[in-house]
Amino acid sequence: MGLVIANMVGAGVFLSSGFMAQELAPGPLLLAWALGAVLALCGARAYAEVARLVLKSGGEYRYLSELLHPALGYLAGWASLLVGFSAPIAMDALAAGAFVKKLVPALNPTLFAVLLIAALSVFHAIGLRSSARLQNGLVTVKVALLLGFLAVGLLFGTVAWPTWSPPSAPPEGTTTAFINSLFYIALAFSGWNAAIYASEEFERPERDVPRAMLWGCAAVALLYLAFNYIFIANLTPAEAFNVRLYDDEQVTLGHVVIERLLGHAPAQVMSAVLCLLFISATSAMVLLGPRVYSAMARDGFLPKALEGQPGAPPKWSLVLQGLIALAVVLTHHLKDILWNVGAILTLFSALTTLGLFRVWLKPRAHERKPALLSLICAAVFASSAGLMFYIGFRTKLALLGWVGVVATCGFAAYTVTRRLQRSAA
Repeated sequence: MGLVIANMVGAGVFLSSGFMAQELAPGPLLLAWALGAVLALCGARAYAEVARLVLKSGGEYRYLSELLHPALGYLAGWASLLVGFSAPIAMDALAAGAFVKKLVPALNPTLFAVLLIAALSVFHAIGLRSSARLQNGLVTVKVALLLGFLAVGLLFGTVAWPTWSPPSAPPEGTTTAFINSLFYIALAFSGWNAAIYASEEFERPERDVPRAMLWGCAAVALLYLAFNYIFIANLTPAEAFNVRLYDDEQVTLGHVVIERLLGHAPAQVMSAVLCLLFISATSAMVLLGPRVYSAMARDGFLPKALEGQPGAPPKWSLVLQGLIALAVVLTHHLKDILWNVGAILTLFSALTTLGLFRVWLKPRAHERKPALLSLICAAVFASSAGLMFYIGFRTKLALLGWVGVVATCGFAAYTVTRRLQRSAA
């Protein structure tokens, strides 16, 4: 549960509603978060069934390879490496740096992000026990701080229903804007499947992985709904839009809320609190991502050195992931990360849930048929993803190009790798 919570709660929930409030009224905005929670829980329930079928580590790479086709698994593995973990690591590290700068104005946020990613990569490479202790400690602090922010918002802020209206009507219509907002929310909720990346490291993965996903996702969903009500009840769209992280004047919604309710000094404390939240999220993703690359290396799809040794962290996978995350830190803007990464994560999660229908229609000898509830949840999750992509492709052609480039490069690399493997054999 700690891994799930740490992986889910990062920059997304403190940023996304600021963008959404420019086109959505309070009711649709909060409804979008509620729908995002339902969809995430449907995804978690479907994944719980998948986790009972496939007990190995590796996440979507392993699941798609086992349930549908190795080429899809390969593509998901590369997507995890390039955007699924590296981009959110970069985003949360930049967020942490922005808030450290609030406390230490002379600090360069980008430099802090670079040093944080490097330090966490090194620490998680030292050993499994020290890595687990660090992550558990960060999660404990994180939950306490989140509950503290919730208490401040409820005790000192207003709980009356907000009356503000969005400053601009969405050019493509409210319904389209509502569905597009789900990409931001998908990224904020991403991480509910965190436990699957280290399944083999659980004592009883068939029991513990589903529980961690479902309970962790439910807890975060309740927190997100409460946070966003505090945001929309206490901030106007103009204030909510002031949430970017790339200059001295722009902060997250949490900082703005505390400054409005308690003043400048407590808001500075909130910056320190958010810094710890983002460090915890960064640490969780640094820990989990290399398990995917290790599994790919074990199967011969990445260099053998990335596999690591049994009972030890995959050190070279940590190094590779860190280098890619550093490249994202130095070359990308926040809003692009939020939208594009949300789209890619949604795509592969939906494909994974569809794998349950293959098992239901044509189970192999070692596979049991999925439960009806898991199939219903998989259908809901995959259908919602299909609708999101239809709207996204129709209104944002860049998304089609983004997904197309990733898919083309991935399938080409898979074909070349398989031919090389056959030649070597």
